[in-house]
Amino acid sequence: MFEYRIDRRSGVATYLQIVQQTQQALRMGLLEPGDKLPTAREVVEATAINPNTVLKAYRELEREGLVEARRGLGTFVRRTLGGAPADSPLRGELAEWAVRARRAGLERDDVAALFHAVLDEQFGERQGQARGAPRGAKGTKESKQQRTKGDFA
Repeated sequence: MFEYRIDRRSGVATYLQIVQQTQQALRMGLLEPGDKLPTAREVVEATAINPNTVLKAYRELEREGLVEARRGLGTFVRRTLGGAPADSPLRGELAEWAVRARRAGLERDDVAALFHAVLDEQFGERQGQARGAPRGAKGTKESKQQRTKGDFA
């Protein structure tokens, strides 16, 4: 069964961590249409968070059309995101790169910042910043920190 990990030091709202982890699992193929998400009670027992926080996250996922609540049955995945399965060769290459970065002495936030810089270069837009916009054009120090913290939970 899929489990959520809450990082209380990340600075990211707890409900958003649940939303982001669900989206990541959908992108990686760890959750597929028809899969049942953990009940709010199960998430609360595993993470010691407020049940309303779980329900808020599930409502957001439902609003995005990713899951659907079935009264008396639970919350189920409706559709996936992206196409990078967990067993993709690219994942293995990225894992090897992360090991090399760690051996080189980089901290988690350093790796995240480096990774996001490359993403921005290769894919353009990130959190509203258009391709080719000057560095720092969209973002305060706080938004940059929020982008990197918890992204690899």
